[in-house]
Amino acid sequence: MTLSVRLRHQLPGFALDVDFEAPPGLTVLFGRSGSGKTTIINAVAGLMRPDTGRIAVDGRVLCDEGVWLPPHRRRLGYVFQEARLFPHLTVRQNLLYGRFFARRAGARLDDVVEMLGIGALLDRRPGALSGGERQRVAIGRALLAAPEMILADEPLAALDEARKAEILPYFERLRDEAKIPILYVSHSPVEVARLATTVVVLQDGRVARQGRAAEVLSDPSVTPAGVRGAGAMLEARVVRHHDDGLTELDAGGVPLFLPRVGQQAGEVLRVRVAASEVILSREAPQGLSALNILPGTVEAIRSGDGPGALVSLRTPAGRILARVTRRSADRLGLREGVTAYAVVKSVAIAPQDVGGA
Repeated sequence: MTLSVRLRHQLPGFALDVDFEAPPGLTVLFGRSGSGKTTIINAVAGLMRPDTGRIAVDGRVLCDEGVWLPPHRRRLGYVFQEARLFPHLTVRQNLLYGRFFARRAGARLDDVVEMLGIGALLDRRPGALSGGERQRVAIGRALLAAPEMILADEPLAALDEARKAEILPYFERLRDEAKIPILYVSHSPVEVARLATTVVVLQDGRVARQGRAAEVLSDPSVTPAGVRGAGAMLEARVVRHHDDGLTELDAGGVPLFLPRVGQQAGEVLRVRVAASEVILSREAPQGLSALNILPGTVEAIRSGDGPGALVSLRTPAGRILARVTRRSADRLGLREGVTAYAVVKSVAIAPQDVGGA
């Protein structure tokens, strides 16, 4: 099932003009605040009417010249930044409220409860839940409405880091098990790396780049979160868990060591490596405490007005980005085509940077 979006809309300060398709899976609208992400998702939901445009889900037209389906007829589930649960209803009643509006057979209540781990919460009211628990219930309510697509507008933005880490695995399960396409708004590189199958990068109301998550996030020219938020996404297979608390991965034939993860040997993971956590060397390092050393070739160096440079390195594991000073790049003689080694400390890769592929 594919979502097709073509919109033009005048906003304060800039004009939104986008044309893209969201294929099956989880598509993230990624960009800085004010780039048009929420306007797009609200237009898809029917919560705002664009000046001109066409929106269709698997060929079913929601919006076009002379066509405007109201929100309740679009068969979409919406998860907002805030859970927006009914405070006077129990969790069970909030979930069943979503099913009340279903126009076709959808997910079973028991299946949704199991997927989201909310069985122990069914008799509670929203006021007795944590922020993460409320968001899980909101996801369940959206699923039980039997939608053709799920929309999620920065659903983790109101949560602290601990609650975000709690919710991310449930969105991974939703992506992998619900078999419903998801359009997800975010400006967090961590969320995008963990969840996205497709990324649509927005800048000043335009689509700056679209493609697979690994390709887009590792492109040094695409930094919607700023250079400080730049990083690359690798896919690696779990080899074994060691007794000292480390997990060994195979990243394109190169060993990669992380603090122990929950996945079993043979499973494929996504690993986000922040550019600020990568050190570069022109020679194979010796006598370092860092365990992860990836040989590669410099592809590009991007320098801004400040003292920093973003170096793109092609390695057997995939593209690695490193944020260094221009002085360091000059001292090392870094230029396109030279050999270099990326050094990454195992403990620099946080649990939230690791997820299922």
